[in-house]
Amino acid sequence: MIEPDDLDRGLIHALHVDARAPFTLIADVLGSSTQTVVRRYRRLHAEGGLRVVALPSPRSARTHQWFVRLTAATRTAHDIAVALARRPDTSWVRLTSGGTEIVAIIHTAPSGPDAHSLLLRDIPRTAGITAVSAHYLLHTYLGGPTAWRGRVGVLTPEQEARLRAHDAPAGAGAEGEEPYTLTDADLRLLAVLREDARTSYAELAAATGSTPATVTRRLAELRSRGALFFDVDIEPAVLGATVSALLWMQVAPSRLDEVATELAGHEELAVVAATTGPTNLVAHALCRDAEALHHYLTRRVALDAITRIETAPVLRTYKAAATLRG
Repeated sequence: MIEPDDLDRGLIHALHVDARAPFTLIADVLGSSTQTVVRRYRRLHAEGGLRVVALPSPRSARTHQWFVRLTAATRTAHDIAVALARRPDTSWVRLTSGGTEIVAIIHTAPSGPDAHSLLLRDIPRTAGITAVSAHYLLHTYLGGPTAWRGRVGVLTPEQEARLRAHDAPAGAGAEGEEPYTLTDADLRLLAVLREDARTSYAELAAATGSTPATVTRRLAELRSRGALFFDVDIEPAVLGATVSALLWMQVAPSRLDEVATELAGHEELAVVAATTGPTNLVAHALCRDAEALHHYLTRRVALDAITRIETAPVLRTYKAAATLRG
């Protein structure tokens, strides 16, 4: 396993600040040479699973997101997880709980005859699945555009400011404004960026049958409207988090927002989201080791509004935000 140094961590942090920043700028901000930064990026890509991807915001893509928990026989769980990970309408596919549970995020259309076919028809009929529960994702407090703190915290505010000065303006649109709906041309552009968000404007133009100037303007507009965001995928173990677990929590509804907001400030968590179902809050914990997870669960999550918590260790990740894992 690669052991990143301060330069590697600074590079990862820089990509979170501006996923498309030129290597020349990143090198200047980090006080290194462009050749060294490019070499480090390629090493992290090859050995650490580093991927920079662009994803549509759910509101602009007009999709619903569901956390789905599937219980399967140990002998079939791997094959089911692989099949789910290969689908374009899934993300975040993980094997948990001793190898008998698969957790995935499924993206569905809001309407139409096949809007929920995977949930209602395909999954229940899959051989080997013995139980299914689906939790509609209501609100994300941490995750998506918001980086796990284990990936940041290296650059100074001044270094971040230099990167942001180059960054195209990004936002979520004006308050009360209708979400921007992605066009077919936007979706073609996003399909390329989903594979590699650092694809050059010339390559984007060639892949979408456009011009570099047009795709430059289009991407800047999509970012300014909050229609997409960039994410950085990397194996957590590379950054020292060897234990990963999903926390399914039951919280008094009147205090859900309070609890979720507090948990979103915990450095051990990479995701905090409110969902439907008997457990109405889910979090993804990344800790140094089992002892650190135990310390976190017993001393930091012990909030009186949490009436129940189920801890499901993650054994394997088959798909992250958009990247298939080997």
